[in-house]
Amino acid sequence: MIAFWILAPVMVVCALGLLFARKAVHCALLLAVVMISLAVLYAVQDAPFLFAIQIIVYTGAILMLFLFVLMLVGVDASDSVVETIRGQRVLATIVGLLFGVTLVVGIAQVSVGTVVGLDEANAEGNVIGIARVLFTKYVFAFEVTSALLITAALGAMVLAHRERLTPKLGQAEVAAQRMRDYAEHGKHLGPLPSPGVFARHNAVDTPALLPDGSVAESSISRVLAARGSVNNAPGSARQVQRLGGGDQDVPERDDSSDAGGAGR
Repeated sequence: MIAFWILAPVMVVCALGLLFARKAVHCALLLAVVMISLAVLYAVQDAPFLFAIQIIVYTGAILMLFLFVLMLVGVDASDSVVETIRGQRVLATIVGLLFGVTLVVGIAQVSVGTVVGLDEANAEGNVIGIARVLFTKYVFAFEVTSALLITAALGAMVLAHRERLTPKLGQAEVAAQRMRDYAEHGKHLGPLPSPGVFARHNAVDTPALLPDGSVAESSISRVLAARGSVNNAPGSARQVQRLGGGDQDVPERDDSSDAGGAGR
């Protein structure tokens, strides 16, 4: 009971934070706190198998997958918040209040007493006890739940599938298109240079140097250039010009001072 009264307020606060947090990453972290707290409650109730599954599957696998997807794909802050279904917020609020009242009334009618039967259920081990109950008494519910999860996965694949309207370009076609873009628009053939390439520093505010020693202006963010935060690192082949909006004198290259700075 001590663990419950300590973790229950934390879980409620984090669950409310899921509703009011504005960033998806914060919601995922708050959900991780709720799942870990639930796993601790499983451990207190002498359910080590559920404790391990809660940590490994939900917190360690599913939730981390959410975080990786958010970090790789990102969330656009300019998403439309216009309601496409009129009155959905009011309806959701009413349904949520009814659900909360139902839970309060149901829990209030339950008498709390001494838990019995755990020693008998876990006589041969917690894992064996859960397996016996799950695959005998509740096997039908288990199979229905598994079918529901498979159906949900297939539905997600169908909804996310897009028919390709144009044929997929091969490597030769992509190379030919890059050559045409270079000939017609002067677009660079390869990827943009990373900040700090062929320089003594690898920071984002340090310009990259081309093989001839000149500065690659496309390696510096336009935001940093507008702020004047470009780092003219000592030992660079040349100083940055025209990045801050004006022309600057370009000093001659000092081969003696830059001889050891060709690497990253």
